[in-house]
Amino acid sequence: MEETYLLNVEGVRKKILHGGQGELPKFQDGSKITFHFQTLKDDFERTVIDDSREAGIPMEIIVGKMFKLEIWETLLSSMRAGEVAEFWCDAIHTGMYALVSRGMRRIAEGRDPLEGQKHRCGMGNMFDYHSTGYDDLDELQRTPQPLIFIMELFRVEEPSAYKRDTWAMSKEEKLAAVPVLHSEGNRLVLRKEFAQAAAKYQEAVICLRNLQAKEKPWEDGWLKLESLVTPLVLNYCQCQLELGEYYEVLEHTTELLQKHNDNAKAYFKRAKAHAAVWNEREAREDFLRVAHLDPSMAAAVKKELKQLGERMRKKHVEDRKRYQGLFQSPRGP
Repeated sequence: MEETYLLNVEGVRKKILHGGQGELPKFQDGSKITFHFQTLKDDFERTVIDDSREAGIPMEIIVGKMFKLEIWETLLSSMRAGEVAEFWCDAIHTGMYALVSRGMRRIAEGRDPLEGQKHRCGMGNMFDYHSTGYDDLDELQRTPQPLIFIMELFRVEEPSAYKRDTWAMSKEEKLAAVPVLHSEGNRLVLRKEFAQAAAKYQEAVICLRNLQAKEKPWEDGWLKLESLVTPLVLNYCQCQLELGEYYEVLEHTTELLQKHNDNAKAYFKRAKAHAAVWNEREAREDFLRVAHLDPSMAAAVKKELKQLGERMRKKHVEDRKRYQGLFQSPRGP
C-alpha cells in the first residue's frame, strides 16, 4: 500500500508503506509514543544514517516535552498503530538532526548523552567543540540537507497508562523521585542485590544531573543539587566494588574528587579499587589521605594497609616463583 500526500506542513511529504489499524490515536501532552525509525539521506543510494532496530530497542518520545527534533512529533501524530510510513522532510526541519542523533547514539553505546558538554545549549556546545564525534553527523551539521524518515508506530500510551521515565519528568517530579530511588537502592543493598541497587542510584544521579544542566555551575542551585549527587555516586561506587567493577570505581571517584578533593569516603573507595587492581603506590597514597582528612577512619585505614601489604607480599612471592626459571641456562642431559 502506497499513498503519497502532504501533511499541511511546508517541506514535508508522506508515503504510507503499510496501513495501520483503528482510529487515529489521541496524541495528548504527556502521551508516550513508541516507534522504530530509520533515517536516510535523500541521495541516489538512500544512504542509511541511523536505524533504531540496530540498537535492538524502539525509540520513545513524550508528546509536549519539546523533543529537539520537533518535526518528529508532527510526523508521528499523523500515524495509526501498526502503520509504517516514509516521510521526506526538507532541510528547514532537519537542521537539529545531527545533535539529536549524537545523543541517541551515545545512549545506545551506554554513554551519557551530555558527556563533555559545557553549561550551554546544544548549539553552543557544537560551536565549542566543532564536532559531534561522528564523521557522518559532522557532515550533516556542516551542510543541512533534506532527510528521509521511515517510521513504524507501535503504540501511543496515555500519561496515566505507563511509568514515567525520569528523563520525561518535570523538575518537581525528578526531585520527588530522587529520595525514593535512593531508598530503593539502600533496600536492595541490604538484600545484597548490588547490580539492581546500582541501577537505582544511577537513575537518581541522572535525575539530578539533568536538573544541574539547567543551573550555573558552582552557584547555589547547582551546589544544592551537587550535595545530593555526591552520596548517590558514593553508594553507586560501593556497589561496583562489590561487583568487582574496579576501573569504573576509579573513574567515578576520580571525577568526584576533581570537584571535591576533601571527600574522605571517595578517597577510601578509590584506594580500595586501586588495591584491587594492584596499584600499590596509588592505594597507599589514597589511604593515607583518608586518615589525614578523617581521623575517625584511621582504624579502618590501618586495617586496609595491613591487608594491602600482605596481598602485595604474597603476590611478590608468587611472581618470583613464576619467573625464577625463565632466565636460567638449560642444563645438559
